[in-house]
Amino acid sequence: MLRSFNDVTRFTVGTIGVPGERSFWIQIRSDNTLLSLAMEKGQVAAMADRLKAMLKEISNAHPLMPKPLSERDSLPLETPVVGDFQVGAIALFYDEESQQIQIDFREISQTGNLSGEDEDDDELLSIDSPLFDDIQIVRIFISTSQARGFSDRADLVVSAGRQPCPFCGFPINPDGHLCARANGYRR
Repeated sequence: MLRSFNDVTRFTVGTIGVPGERSFWIQIRSDNTLLSLAMEKGQVAAMADRLKAMLKEISNAHPLMPKPLSERDSLPLETPVVGDFQVGAIALFYDEESQQIQIDFREISQTGNLSGEDEDDDELLSIDSPLFDDIQIVRIFISTSQARGFSDRADLVVSAGRQPCPFCGFPINPDGHLCARANGYRR
């Protein structure tokens, strides 16, 4: 099932929980619709990095286009946060005609055969494939300014977690951790 939103008024990321036990959420507001999509920390960081790289590519390809301003969003996630689904795959595209970035979020497949065994390759590549009937896909279109604001906030949210150990690089919990590089001494 594909749901598409062209007029996204808010596209943000946030967390729920304490560092070490946080869950990451993307919230999308379009008119009176609010979607909350659960993501992994690595997905948020990778999407922010890819959006920054995409904005740089757009700037290089269109040097006369005004540089996107960062739309700051310091508001918390809208509550209550009710998850629509857990994001599995993310696809990003730039539409030169509308000068917007298209982002597709696909739900993690809980059932069904998406491994490609005994399936036609053309059917796997088509979003209209019957294989995707039970899988939710959310497609949004955002401006380059919204993309810049999202990537800036995502960097802050991801880095606000537990600090890494200076010796081993693993995160340090509030009660410390056993560091293998320090011969097992608690840090």
